[in-house]
Amino acid sequence: MSTPADAPAKGAGPRRATGHGRRRAALAWRYAALTSMLVVMLGPIVWQFLTSIRGRTENVYDGVLPAHPTLDNYVRVAESFPLLQYVGNTLTVAVLAVTSNLLFAAMGGYALSRAGWRGRKTVFTVLVATLMFPFESVMISMFLTVREMGLVDTLIGVWLPGAVSVLNIMIMRAAFLAVPREVEEAAVLDGAGEWTRFTRVFLPAAKGALAVVCITSFMGAWDDFLWPLLVLTDSDHYTLQLGLKSLAGATTVNDQRLVAAGAMAALVPMVLLFFALQRFFFKGVGGGAVKL
Repeated sequence: MSTPADAPAKGAGPRRATGHGRRRAALAWRYAALTSMLVVMLGPIVWQFLTSIRGRTENVYDGVLPAHPTLDNYVRVAESFPLLQYVGNTLTVAVLAVTSNLLFAAMGGYALSRAGWRGRKTVFTVLVATLMFPFESVMISMFLTVREMGLVDTLIGVWLPGAVSVLNIMIMRAAFLAVPREVEEAAVLDGAGEWTRFTRVFLPAAKGALAVVCITSFMGAWDDFLWPLLVLTDSDHYTLQLGLKSLAGATTVNDQRLVAAGAMAALVPMVLLFFALQRFFFKGVGGGAVKL
């Protein structure tokens, strides 16, 4: 014989069903928001790709999917202007930027994360303050400096202003501050010097942050347009973005397919680099924010 204690509480079933329905509705809203964000971010890229594979006789704005998809536009881009030369110039600048940022940002971040030297807080404050100035406010003085150094119309002149980023230094500083002090003390007890601790203890512990610096430095150098436009005058030294500008200026009226194909060709290296380092990238992003 059942007792009152064995009987379900009055109204428990409807309340449980209502709570479950609310959770499902909230989950549905989240997925809807994420789907909308995905469409907004990837929509232009998908449209660009579909435009790049349209046939010559198709109207660019006629429907979404191409009726006769072809890769002939990519071949025509390579034949229309020196694509490989521009890619090589851009890759040279990007590799230099990644190498210098990894080296100098790691060394600067390590120095700022170590206590015991006078003026550390002042240097840190000055570096953070420079983040408030947009590039456009200092590009004229930077151009004059590069010109006085005789580096105008050279790839070194394109790379030099982006040799190290203050933001990358802050990222590395935050990563080094997250290393437990006990680990460093154990290395000191083992007789490890400053350089050994930097290379054997701190750098391996900051692989995620190094991946973030690598990807952001590469993207910044690869996508840069304004600074190369100021520095470079000889088309033989053009980076890919300047080359695409010249391609767009010559073919916008006649064929948007070539411009879309060139833009997709410029996107491929960044996508490959991101997928190659995504595991370390998300680890570095999730490792913590910049500590002030």
